[in-house]
Amino acid sequence: MNNENCYDRWTKAELEEEIRQRASSTASKSYTRSLLDAGLQHIGGKITEEAGELSQALQSETDDRVISETADVLYHAMVGLRARGLDWRRVIEALAARAGRSGHAEKASRGKT
Repeated sequence: MNNENCYDRWTKAELEEEIRQRASSTASKSYTRSLLDAGLQHIGGKITEEAGELSQALQSETDDRVISETADVLYHAMVGLRARGLDWRRVIEALAARAGRSGHAEKASRGKT
């Protein structure tokens, strides 16, 4: 796949389909399957780990490292969504519902978590 077509391909939810396909493989062949087999606690731990690496990259590393760590966070989040039986579309819908609202107002409307 060349970079010119990459953006169009992944913005059409093909990444979610890729994760679905990998989930149907075996853990010995698919990291995605091994994450799903390990369960939500493990996936959550990976998200925490990757988010920490992204935070560090944002503060003091190269742009390429920031992009790589962002990709890792998004990938693991999408695997977590898959493990919960949730679609990426719902994340996009949640973001769309926030459009046009102050971030402070939106956060306050969620109440304490």
